[in-house]
Amino acid sequence: MIRVLLILLTLAAPVAAQVADPSAPSTPSGAISTQDNRATDLAILSRISSILAQVPEFDGVRASVDAGIVTLVGEVTEQQTISRLESLLARVEGVVAIEDQVTLSTDLGTRLVSVRDRFQSRLTAVIAGLPFMALGLAVGAIIVLAGGWLSRRERTLSGIAPNPFIAGFLAQTIRLTAWIVALVVALDLMGARALLGTLLGAAGIFGLSLSFAARDTIEGFVATMLLSLRQPFNPNDLIEVNGLRGRVIRLTSRGTTLLTLDGNHIRIPNQIIYKAVLTNYTRNPERRFMVDLTIDPGADLGRARDLVLRTLAGMDFVLKRPEPVAWLDAQGPDHVVIRAGGWVSQDGTDFDLARGEAFRLLRHALDSKGYLVPEPVHRIRLEQPEAEARPSPARPSRPADARLSDLNPDAAFEEMVERGRIDDGRDLLSPTPRT
Repeated sequence: MIRVLLILLTLAAPVAAQVADPSAPSTPSGAISTQDNRATDLAILSRISSILAQVPEFDGVRASVDAGIVTLVGEVTEQQTISRLESLLARVEGVVAIEDQVTLSTDLGTRLVSVRDRFQSRLTAVIAGLPFMALGLAVGAIIVLAGGWLSRRERTLSGIAPNPFIAGFLAQTIRLTAWIVALVVALDLMGARALLGTLLGAAGIFGLSLSFAARDTIEGFVATMLLSLRQPFNPNDLIEVNGLRGRVIRLTSRGTTLLTLDGNHIRIPNQIIYKAVLTNYTRNPERRFMVDLTIDPGADLGRARDLVLRTLAGMDFVLKRPEPVAWLDAQGPDHVVIRAGGWVSQDGTDFDLARGEAFRLLRHALDSKGYLVPEPVHRIRLEQPEAEARPSPARPSRPADARLSDLNPDAAFEEMVERGRIDDGRDLLSPTPRT
């Protein structure tokens, strides 16, 4: 952007150099006659003398004409008077050149009179514009008061905006718009259009500079606005952002606060959350868990898979629809992996506890049927001829573990999440889940 501005300024510089200054003296144009006519010089002098006599500022200036060249002598009180005189005389027909020998007056009294006359004329213009100035101020004040009254209608703004952040942004926008409209209308009624253009240009340059200086702040503000409008997560949702996982506590104008499963608070800037890949584990109540089970490669793999499916279907916390799944995933010289998955409802069921319980029950079912990989056993045989051969002892069957009776979410952790959600008016998330 800065390079583009520099290029535009570079291109505009020659054009600006070619634009004539209105206060600069004009050079006579047109072809110069080849005839040196005395009558023409007298006509030019007569016309110039009549112009000097009609303008009081030119009373101290005298002119002479010879061969179309006008020579000016005398004194004036301001430099602008000389430039104005040369501009007028350059428009007289037949003038070839203008020799300016006019000087500024050094008489203090004359200069003070000129300053007094100029001050009186400007004071008269100000007095004449006072009614319009009062009208502009009155109209501007009415606009500002109306904008302030409208921005304080919290109930109306809360009905339009989805959360306090957007409502506050709308109120600030209304107040700023009211001030800008009031300034434009007041200056237009006062007739100060040049000042209005200067202020608007300065505001544009200031806004451009501010956008470069506060780029991160503006990016965070926009990200906060978009997150508060779209709300990709709700309070107490379990989300994961850039490898950070936790329950959502609050969304403020500065960042989003998460409570990790270890009880730690993490505040992530909103611009990072808006641009990152966000996983919401709670938005869909039904969630599938996956467990890996290693079985003996010499076992009947089909019956082992059917046993896994029957065991999953018999678990009361596993949903019937969608149905559980199981398939052979990988194998090696000493093992085969069965991947099994089932769906649970996170409303009233802790996902991690359900997955752990399912793994325990599946492993026990496979072990009871002898499908698990046998533990490595190293045997030492002693050769004794007189000893009788003894049969190898059978592997004792493992008793079933005690079944977990409570798979509900941890109530203490839920209390920690609720304590973190203190309502201080800065939370931008809706208190109720959004569909």
